[in-house]
Amino acid sequence: MTYYLSQLFLRNSLTEWLIALAFIIGGIIVAKTAYYLFKKMSKGFFSRTKTKLDDVLVDTLEKPAIFAIAIIGFHLGMQQLSMTTDIRVFIENTNKVAIVICITWFIARLANAMVEEYMEPAIENSESKSKRQLLPIITKVIAITIWMIGIIIAFNAIGYNLAGLIAGLGIGGLAFALAAKDYLQNIFGGISIFTDKPFAIDDRIKIDGFDGKVEEIGIRSSRIRTLSGSLVTIPNSIFINNSVENVALEPTRKIMIRLGLTYGTSPDQLNRGMEILKEIVADHQNMVTDTPVVFLENFGDFALVILFIYYIRKEADIPETQSTINLEILQRFEQEGLDFAFPTQTIYNVNK
Repeated sequence: MTYYLSQLFLRNSLTEWLIALAFIIGGIIVAKTAYYLFKKMSKGFFSRTKTKLDDVLVDTLEKPAIFAIAIIGFHLGMQQLSMTTDIRVFIENTNKVAIVICITWFIARLANAMVEEYMEPAIENSESKSKRQLLPIITKVIAITIWMIGIIIAFNAIGYNLAGLIAGLGIGGLAFALAAKDYLQNIFGGISIFTDKPFAIDDRIKIDGFDGKVEEIGIRSSRIRTLSGSLVTIPNSIFINNSVENVALEPTRKIMIRLGLTYGTSPDQLNRGMEILKEIVADHQNMVTDTPVVFLENFGDFALVILFIYYIRKEADIPETQSTINLEILQRFEQEGLDFAFPTQTIYNVNK
């Protein structure tokens, strides 16, 4: 056994490799144990405080703290090994980047937790749709900003000038810009939605063949819950290049139907039928009573066609109101002896 433990692998004995591995695994175990004990002991203490900030900090610190202690374990483990200068420099740079990522991760989680804990409840309780629309964008902008700063600091920590690196990309930078064209167009689309406000969260809209309620407006895409119940994610660039119909902003719902009566219907009966349609609108509380349009539109192939246009109030249940009106038309026309026409054809035998 001693023989195998003393064998060299990549300039280090198996014993040294096992010690290094023990430091790494030990760091993870220590991190998990320390966090568990800290959370258990602090639960009773923080529950007595009036502010929720301490609870937010404890929850936010969990994963970055475990990651940080694991980094320390990895660093200590690597110190037990013999390696070339290049490899040691590479590992040290890796540790520096990992530390910056850990700190950036904690700050990003803390910012997100603060938004969820304090800003989100206030906006959810607000009646302003524009504020609710702004929340996802604020959250993503904060996260992107924090991570961009963290990446720049990480590159600087290992001796790279990120600004010079980007400037030196040349043709590669141009190719990257072209590849990012659609992504940037979607972002500008999100900004356009926020500034122009063609719709807000909970509005029902029609766009590019989709009809549904807006559930989320993001910086790159928006989500619509269609009338069939499916969730559709639409890139924001679609809203720039297509017309958006905001159904939620319509003052009333226009309904247009054509009623065909048989050619046996007398002029007096036709007039009575049109009067009935006006009476139905006047008697219904969900109707806009001063705007119905009723007239004899056409002499059809097999029917006298009455065009009936009416408007339902915005706050009414549209399908239920339509159903009620249609049933009342059937009932009232039947009482007046007005017969609806259906396609008929008369065939004459000219050989007789």
